[in-house]
Amino acid sequence: MPVIVASDLDRTLIYSAAALALTMPDARAPRLLCVEVHESKPLSYMTETAAQLLTDLGDEAVFVPTTTRTRKQYQRINLPGPPPTYAICANGGHLLVDGVSDRDWHARVLARLADECAPLSEVQDHLLRTADPVWVRKHRVAEDLFAYLVVERELLREEWVKELGEWAENRGWTVSLQGRKIYAVPGPLTKSAAMREVARRTGADLTLAAGDSLLDADLLLAADRSWRPGHGELADAEWTAPAIRALPERGVLAGERILREFLQTVRSPR
Repeated sequence: MPVIVASDLDRTLIYSAAALALTMPDARAPRLLCVEVHESKPLSYMTETAAQLLTDLGDEAVFVPTTTRTRKQYQRINLPGPPPTYAICANGGHLLVDGVSDRDWHARVLARLADECAPLSEVQDHLLRTADPVWVRKHRVAEDLFAYLVVERELLREEWVKELGEWAENRGWTVSLQGRKIYAVPGPLTKSAAMREVARRTGADLTLAAGDSLLDADLLLAADRSWRPGHGELADAEWTAPAIRALPERGVLAGERILREFLQTVRSPR
């Protein structure tokens, strides 16, 4: 029976230069592989060791990249290993099969959002009215499913984020602060639901997951075994659960450790 490995990407398996956390002496820093280029500039990296681990994992399990990125943002990532048959984008809003969004899945997601939470337009209007132009750099809507702001983190009022979270919760939405981005995402829009759909289609009898942010919590809880790195929203909150292992590594070395844990678990007798 196949094993599904559903992993978040940014700050879990791949890292921007600012998120690498290379705290060791320069001469001992790991060799890095660039896995994303945007506007002719290198953007995301993993260690060369992690790249080999991911290649091996892709040969032995159903690896499912699982991201809040839009489809366009995801498709500029060039991960090592065999091309994944399935990928989860827009926090579960799109399930890609061989690179193409599954129309039936997307229609089911839209129907659930319409039934269970406030419309995107209401949330977008609230963000535009209440966010301070002093610290907001960009307002964005992703795939007509959720909204996010790009902010100057050092100027951001933490009280505003808390107030936004409370306002959003009352309307069926979730707020997540990740680096310079504040996400407002409908509660029913989840990575876990899409992972369960992949498990149903493949007949998988074991699901593994990893992630670092609040938007990954449902995914980690839904999998049979999960890991989180020593950085990110979940680590900051010391969040855990019985089937979730909190790793001490931070930055790009955490991505390497997560892949090693995945591969070891896939190869272990069940």
